[in-house]
Amino acid sequence: MISVRGPKLKIFAAVLAVIALAGGIYFTFFQSRGFVKTTATIIDIERNDGAGDASDTFTPTVEYTVNGKTYTEQLDESSASYKVGKTISVRYDPNDPSVVHGDGTIGIYFMAVGAAILVFIAVTSITEKKAQTRVREQQEAAGRTGYAPSVQGAERELYFLTDLGTAKYGHRMEDGARRVLYEAKMTRFSVTQPFGFDFIDHEHGTTVPHLVGHSEESRWDTFLIDNHFTFELDGVDVWKHLRENGVKVESSLGGGSGKLVGTNYRILRGGVEIARAETASQYVHEEDARQHSVASAVPVQGFYRVWTREQNLDLVFLTLMAFARTGASDSNGGNFGTILGTIKNHL
Repeated sequence: MISVRGPKLKIFAAVLAVIALAGGIYFTFFQSRGFVKTTATIIDIERNDGAGDASDTFTPTVEYTVNGKTYTEQLDESSASYKVGKTISVRYDPNDPSVVHGDGTIGIYFMAVGAAILVFIAVTSITEKKAQTRVREQQEAAGRTGYAPSVQGAERELYFLTDLGTAKYGHRMEDGARRVLYEAKMTRFSVTQPFGFDFIDHEHGTTVPHLVGHSEESRWDTFLIDNHFTFELDGVDVWKHLRENGVKVESSLGGGSGKLVGTNYRILRGGVEIARAETASQYVHEEDARQHSVASAVPVQGFYRVWTREQNLDLVFLTLMAFARTGASDSNGGNFGTILGTIKNHL
């Protein structure tokens, strides 16, 4: 099974548009070439139930006369507007009048749908490019086109949380006193375009705008081929973006704090460890977990306990956000790396 979203959805839609245009051209200009137009009366309608009322089909049987002979044939098209007794236009083969088609309106419909999809893809692509250019200009104006250098201090335990129960969900990283240190706050929600986000570093007083694409997945439902989960950050695959900035993640399955069974992460930048993390329940703070002892044993996607000496949390935060939004467990956007890491740790 392949699930298509984000840029993949545009490719899928473009393929459908081309198929619709090709079908429309065929039905309009080629299927009934040389056929003769006449009128027919609908004498019966065969209704085939689909998944819902909107997907039901209504195939008419029509009656028409050619050279004094009456023909009764079923058309190869459907429309909810068909009614018994209604007169419609049809085209028949003069060499074999029993071969009959509709009057080509279905072809026009297919061409209109295909053209509309292509126009929609073009408009959304242009809009997205303009949005990416605008974000880059805002980043350059703020002097925040890259990530802060690695500065280390005393190790601290932090908590990564994901907002649940809303389409405009964001992420934040807190300290033990529940003070928000870093967060990604959604500024624009869109079904067809990337989301607008502000990445806010509260410790250093900086805000950087980013475009965060919709989550994508290629799911093969087999152990032989790894699934791939990702999204685009400012038009670039987030895992590629992290690699280009020197980030590598070593992950493995195992127990965490409070005997939590989940995934452990070792986040490196340029080969140097910058953070360790583990999956948590939605009660990431220890005192909350103790009050919800049953729930604390169940890892929830998007919640992590983090240990780091990094004073600049931008890349640590983005790495955890990538895992939180995709459901991947290794930094290739899949899961096999975690399995291999677990085996390696137990050899």
